[in-house]
Amino acid sequence: MSVFSRLYVGNGAFDIVGKRKRWYVISALVLLTCVLSIGFKQFNLGIDFKGGTKVQMASVSTSGAKIEEHAVADVFKNALGQEPAAVQTVGIGDSASIQIRSTTLDAAQVLKLKTELASKLNPKGGQGAISDSAVSASWGGEITSKALWALGLFFVAIVIFLALYFELHMAIAALVAVLHDVIITAGVYSLVGFEVTPATVIGLLTILGFSLYDTVVVFDKVRENTRGLLGLTRRTYAEAANLALNQTLMRSINTSLIALLPVMGLLIVGVVILGVGTLQDLALVQLTGMFVGALSSLFIATPILVDLKNRDPKYKAQAKRVEARRAKSTAAASTEVESTDDEALDEELRREKALAAAASVPSRTAKSTDNRRGRPSGKKQR
Repeated sequence: MSVFSRLYVGNGAFDIVGKRKRWYVISALVLLTCVLSIGFKQFNLGIDFKGGTKVQMASVSTSGAKIEEHAVADVFKNALGQEPAAVQTVGIGDSASIQIRSTTLDAAQVLKLKTELASKLNPKGGQGAISDSAVSASWGGEITSKALWALGLFFVAIVIFLALYFELHMAIAALVAVLHDVIITAGVYSLVGFEVTPATVIGLLTILGFSLYDTVVVFDKVRENTRGLLGLTRRTYAEAANLALNQTLMRSINTSLIALLPVMGLLIVGVVILGVGTLQDLALVQLTGMFVGALSSLFIATPILVDLKNRDPKYKAQAKRVEARRAKSTAAASTEVESTDDEALDEELRREKALAAAASVPSRTAKSTDNRRGRPSGKKQR
C-alpha cells in the first residue's frame, strides 16, 4: 500500500505517538534556537512599540511616475545622515502612499526632510501633502503591555474552555502546543529581523486560533476512540490516540494546505508583485504560525496528552492488562502452532509406514501369469 493510500485509509499505519521522543528532540532544538535569538538578538520593534516619527507622502510624482522606496530611503539618508527604520508602500493604485518610519525626529529635522522629499522626488500634492506624526515611547510601551495581557488572557481562556469541553489533560497539552507555536513564530521574527508592528500582533492572534482549532479536531477524535477504554483490552491509550491521529491526518494536511494558499497569495501578490510592504507583517507571521501550528497539533499536542495520561494509575493498569492479554494470545497461538505441527508430523509418519507396508507385500501379478502359462488352452495340438 502506498503512502497516499495509507494517508486516506487512516488505519494507524503511521506510528506518530510511538516515535514521540524523536519529535520532542526536534522541537526542543528549534525552541532553544528561537529562545536564544529572542534573548540575545531580540526583536526589530516598529515605532508603534518603541516610539518614533512617521512621515507619509504620495507614492506617485506629479508627472504620474511611481516613486520607488529605495529612492525615498536615499533622500532620507542624504537629508538627515541616518538610515530610516523602514520605508513601505501602503495601499493600492491611486490611493497608495509611502510611509517612512524612523527614530524620533525634532521639528527642524522633519521640516528639512519634507523639503528634500518635495524637491528631489516631487510627490503628488507637493510639500503640503507630506504629513508627519510622532509616537512616544511611553505609548509604545503601553501597547506592548496590553498585547502581553491579551496574550495571557487568551491562554487562560484556552485552559478553561478545553478543561470544561474535554478534560484537564487535554487543556494542558493544547496550551503547551500553543505556547510552542508562539515561541517559534516569535523566534523566526527575531532570527530574520522582520519588523514587529501591530499587524504582526494581529497575525499572531490569528494563527493561535488556527493552531487551537486543529488541535481540538484531533482531540475530539481521540476522545471518541478512547471512550470506555478502561474497560477494554484491545488497545492502550497511546495506540488509540495514534489511531485518531492517523484518522485525522489527511484532513489536517488538506486544511493546512488550503489555509496556507491564500496567505502565500497575500505574501507573493501583495509584497512581490504589488509592492505593498505592510502586508508582509501580516502574511509572514500567518505563514510561519499556520505551518508550525499544523505540525504541533499532530506531533506535539497529542504525544504530550499521551504522556500525561500514561501517568494516571488507571491507564497504567489498563496498559498492563492489554500486554497480558496479548502475551496470553501469543502463547496460545504458539501452542496451537506446535500442536498443528505435531499432528502434521504424525500424519506424515503414518503415511510413510503405510507406503513401507505396501512396498513389503509381494506382487501377485507375476505369479498369476506363471500359473496361466501351465494351464491347457483347450486347443488341440497337432
